[in-house]
Amino acid sequence: KSTSIWRIQIFPVLMYHKTDMQENHRKHHCVFMLAKLRKSCSCTPKKLKNFVMDFLPVLRWLPKYQCKEYIWGDVMSGLVIGIILVPQAIAYSLLAGLKPIYSLYTSFFANIIYFLMGTSRHVSVGIFSLISLMVGQVVDRELLLAGFDLNDDAPSAWGDGSLQNDSQSNSTAFNLTVAGMNVLMGIFRLGFVSMYLSESVLDGFATGASLTILTAQVKYLIGIKIPRSQGHGMLVITWINIFRNISQANFCDVITSAICIMVLVTAKELGDRYKHKLKFPLPTELVVIVVATLVSHYGKLNEVYASSVSGAIPTGFIPPKVPHFNLMLRVAVDALPLAVVSFVFTVSLSEMCAKKYAYTIRANQEMFAVGFCNIIPSFFHSFATSAALAKTLVKTSTGCQTQVSGVISAMVVLLVLLFLAPLFYSLQKCVLACIIIVSLRGALRKFQDVPARYHVNKVDTLIWVVTMSASALISTEIGLLVGIVFSMLCIVVRTQRPRTTLLGQIPNTSFYEDDLEYENLSSVPKVKIFRFEAPLYYANRNYFLKSLYRLTNLDPNLEAARRKKYEKEKQHLKKGDHKTANGLGMRETTLQLVPKQNDFQALVVDCSSISFLDTTGVNTLKEILKDYKDLNISVLLACCNPSVTDSLKRGGYFGKDCGSMQEMLFYSIHNAVQFAKDQKLPADSTDGEGQFAIITRHALGCVQQWAYQPLSPEELCCLSDATQNSHWGCSPVPGWNRLITCICTLKCR
Repeated sequence: KSTSIWRIQIFPVLMYHKTDMQENHRKHHCVFMLAKLRKSCSCTPKKLKNFVMDFLPVLRWLPKYQCKEYIWGDVMSGLVIGIILVPQAIAYSLLAGLKPIYSLYTSFFANIIYFLMGTSRHVSVGIFSLISLMVGQVVDRELLLAGFDLNDDAPSAWGDGSLQNDSQSNSTAFNLTVAGMNVLMGIFRLGFVSMYLSESVLDGFATGASLTILTAQVKYLIGIKIPRSQGHGMLVITWINIFRNISQANFCDVITSAICIMVLVTAKELGDRYKHKLKFPLPTELVVIVVATLVSHYGKLNEVYASSVSGAIPTGFIPPKVPHFNLMLRVAVDALPLAVVSFVFTVSLSEMCAKKYAYTIRANQEMFAVGFCNIIPSFFHSFATSAALAKTLVKTSTGCQTQVSGVISAMVVLLVLLFLAPLFYSLQKCVLACIIIVSLRGALRKFQDVPARYHVNKVDTLIWVVTMSASALISTEIGLLVGIVFSMLCIVVRTQRPRTTLLGQIPNTSFYEDDLEYENLSSVPKVKIFRFEAPLYYANRNYFLKSLYRLTNLDPNLEAARRKKYEKEKQHLKKGDHKTANGLGMRETTLQLVPKQNDFQALVVDCSSISFLDTTGVNTLKEILKDYKDLNISVLLACCNPSVTDSLKRGGYFGKDCGSMQEMLFYSIHNAVQFAKDQKLPADSTDGEGQFAIITRHALGCVQQWAYQPLSPEELCCLSDATQNSHWGCSPVPGWNRLITCICTLKCR
């Protein structure tokens, strides 16, 4: 009584102290959060300095620039990249549907801005064929919606400048929208989006887009005039138009294209073969452009053979122009995939170079850099930019050390912008198309890698084929979306139907492996070891159960139902009925309802490949634990990671207070097997009723052929000896007399 009074008196005091402590903890937490928020929002000179230096990384590394060591490599690589940029910039303007001067603006501004804001020392940022194609598709679509005729033989709109002005407005709005999305992705730290673009998706996307680019350039190669195809199925429609108008091919352009392609491919192949002997790559594109321009100018190919030429390229910089806001809203959906692709290509190349040359990059800062490479140039009618693999590899191979090489490249482009651009007036468009097509060699060579890719991973090959086909046959944006969705579906399907197997023991060791993959493995008597190589969650629950029942050759639900039927028929037998409940005779019932003998008494589930469990997964394990327990079979878990163990604890798998956890969870398969061997399982008990069920199962199986025939004493002795034989693992028990009595009752009937 005194103890009860003491508890009653002390309980309010304990509750008060507990409440007071919780209140104090809550107050301290609020004060801590406010102090942390105040500190993060405060602006001190040190914080401002760090912010500026993080936003402009050039302020960190340029003061430490080792001029004597780095300058020669940076100057050489800058000059080489600048020489490559000029012909590529002029050529890729065909893809974007803009004048060559705007691609030169793009190359100039991108190199300067990335020099200030980029964290990679070796990446070459500028025009990229895939990005130019995506820009051109959007520009052409908007021009068609505005009512312009995009046929090559309709020069009136270009003549009065209306089409060109509208193209500039569309590209400006589109570029600024892409830039805004890149910056917003950097602010909200959405760089993780790139992880959903696997290597197979990116390769398939690039290859499919390369086929589209090649198709778009064929009309320039052979000099025919066909309408620009837009929308889905552009590749197929373009090829149909090409074959319909093949008779109008310009033989001058065809011959020029054949010569240029032969020279470019030969030079590229020789450069690849002897690149270890060359200090820098051969400027083949520049040489081809200079020679082709001179031949076209002095041979008057445009006037005599009606060969299409680049036309006038202005010099200097045009006044900046603010994009139209309504156009930005119209192209926002198209800008999203382009923003993601440009960021992914830039970060991938940056990480590749950083890993090779042992330094680090900041992915979010790269997103800011790509965004600002598009924001400022967009006011000068430039189009979207990205890192380019080919120029990056050239840059690293020519001794690049820092982004100072980008400034040198920008100076080369500036020289062309200010003085040399008009000299390319007579340059044939077929020459530019040849440069674009030859630059696609790397992407088109991916077709040669399909057998090797298939040998390594069939699923990745399927993802590549689906992404490539969708990008080429539907559209580039749809192809990218299809590739992402299909690759994620493949992951889901692979976790829905993972590999399942039974394990066997490597003789004289404590290790267990797949008995289908390895030979000479020994099975553990009375123990089945099941491995499921995927997370266990709602989508693969049924497959988990089906695989378990199939491999162990035992469905506990069916076995429990069979036993219930058997017990029911046994009750009818005791009552003396000749016909059982289902209308069958005793002989047929005996044949159908003999319970199946369990060839194992413990099930070990190898959880080493189960990375996580959801609520359905925990309930599934609880379900098999209960079902097998009803059959006197123990379920033991082995090799669970902390996440799985924690889920099982929270789900109540181990019972209240996890009291039975030590008997259900083991750190290794071997420990679980040893425990299963050592414990006295319910099916092994010496209880007469349990053994009687086993003996009855074997004995009835033996006497099925005798059930309605007279049994002699010798036959009964034989049956008794057979039942007690060690082959069935049974020993004589009192229940045997009940079995003999049951058989004798059948005999009398």
